[in-house]
Amino acid sequence: MSSMSSVAGLSKYIKTLPKTKYSIIVMVIISCLMGSAYYLIDPIHSYGILEDIFYGGLFGLMVFGFTSIMSGALNQQTISSMGGINLKIKHSMFLSALSMTFLCLVIVAGGVISRVTGWELFLNSLLFGCVLIYGFNTLVFWATSKVRFTIAAGTAIIQPLLILAMYTLIMFITADTSFIGPIILQITLKAIIAAIIFVLAIYAFIKIIASPFKKNLGIGVLDLLSLFIAHMNEGSNSLEGLFENMSEAIDTVVTFVSFKTQEGIKALFISPSVHPGPLGDLGGSNMPTILANKFDFFTMVAHGPSTHDFNPIAVSEIDKIENSVKKGLKHVEYSPNASKFVRYQAKKANIGVQFFNDGMVILSTFAPEAVDDIEFGVGLTMMAQSRSKCKVEDSIIVDCHNSFAPESGEVLPGNAEVFHLIEVIDKIDPNQSKGTIKVGCWHDNMSTLNKQEGIGESGVKVMVIEVDGQKTAYVLFDSNNMEIGFRQEIIDAVSDLDIDEIEVMTTDTHTVNTLSRGYNPVGIAKRDEIIEYVKIGINKAIDDLEKVEVGTGTEKIENLNTFGPKNSTELISTISSVVAVSKIIAPVLMITALLIVFIWIFFGGL
Repeated sequence: MSSMSSVAGLSKYIKTLPKTKYSIIVMVIISCLMGSAYYLIDPIHSYGILEDIFYGGLFGLMVFGFTSIMSGALNQQTISSMGGINLKIKHSMFLSALSMTFLCLVIVAGGVISRVTGWELFLNSLLFGCVLIYGFNTLVFWATSKVRFTIAAGTAIIQPLLILAMYTLIMFITADTSFIGPIILQITLKAIIAAIIFVLAIYAFIKIIASPFKKNLGIGVLDLLSLFIAHMNEGSNSLEGLFENMSEAIDTVVTFVSFKTQEGIKALFISPSVHPGPLGDLGGSNMPTILANKFDFFTMVAHGPSTHDFNPIAVSEIDKIENSVKKGLKHVEYSPNASKFVRYQAKKANIGVQFFNDGMVILSTFAPEAVDDIEFGVGLTMMAQSRSKCKVEDSIIVDCHNSFAPESGEVLPGNAEVFHLIEVIDKIDPNQSKGTIKVGCWHDNMSTLNKQEGIGESGVKVMVIEVDGQKTAYVLFDSNNMEIGFRQEIIDAVSDLDIDEIEVMTTDTHTVNTLSRGYNPVGIAKRDEIIEYVKIGINKAIDDLEKVEVGTGTEKIENLNTFGPKNSTELISTISSVVAVSKIIAPVLMITALLIVFIWIFFGGL
């Protein structure tokens, strides 16, 4: 599923397209400049420099500029009226400006060749450029707007048709009209045949790459792309409906620690074995915030052992996690007994362990090594082993998810890291002395930071737990992992505060994965500002300390609709195979089609 996260980079270009007025201004300027440049270069036009600039600019504005502005408006209206999505007026105008610029470059290149060789290539260059932008526009409309191929092809013809019509009109007004008939016939026959050749190549390419998606996953690749763009562009969750076709119901668990005062629950620490993905606001991507907001008290939702296989297919699936936690809270037994926080290490594996009543929390990290998600089966093994070793009812396993590098890999069955975890759990001393417990909490949305800095909606949450004078800070960023080394930098920066231990975690929220980079770990930017939030949070949480009773729980989550291990693997392998095949097929098809079109237009016998 990381492949889908990487595709999120598309949103950078979708959201930063220029406003409509800027595209229009660009079309006016470029059409005038390109028209003047062609008149100055082409040997047939020799009115004088100033005349060439004036008449060429006027010609370019009329033939290319005005027609492209008109097509920008007409394309958007046509696609929208046909039920298409995503194509806003600014997108349509930008596409027209891009197509017009490319066409003008082709014509100017033809003018340069004409200057060198003495051949008259304007009409053929115009036809060749129009065919190319027709194919390009067809591909864009078909791939992004969720319309049929025929609608995409019909809409894409508007811009080249307007350009050719305007050119013909100007020829009729300014040239010998006896030549208009043959010219129109030549334009029509060459353009139709060339357009059919090129657009059929595009059709064949899309059908070839779409076939594996339909066969393996039962979804259309263009539907997937169109709805993905709609989500990135407008926040639409329509893509979740497509995910339902490839969903898989699974059973998993959620574990939690509840801290209660005489007034009721003061704080809740949850570790669901459900992955907050795939990206943006789709599925469970914002699960840490959505789930926490379902409770009326301070709630931290940490990252439990799970990979992208356990991404919920819809936001509504988070309700099942909520129901399981609330069901478990009804049966929690509380006591004032807790142990101090103790660290253990075995090779790469590092854990922090704290006992609460009849349960325990294990905060797992491989820092300073770079590792991604811990797989659910590995997490279950850790739970079973620690419960047996320490004779506890509940074992809350937390993947701190706090040391990221681009090459980070998941912790899967058979990896050496699994045995490191087993070895380190064997080192836990189950006979920890218990004492009374105090808890203090603090939360800040970190409003001065945003997704660009890797900070999700919930910002940072801090819980300080005091047992027999030892204060331990649990710091949780609503982020997708942490830049390698930043965890230690935070720990060092708060060493002079009134705490004895600290662990820094991230929720693994995928709402921050909608930028140009597929991953967006906290700590890439503004580290000093982020550390200042942590310092303030720890001090505020210490001020909030009060005596509590504590209890733990483990509840099963049944029939959670997720991508599932089968479909996640299938999706990744399908994308990989399509990319591999496309690298071969796309150049062959496109280059062949371009050569045929080029030969037909420039050397055809019409």
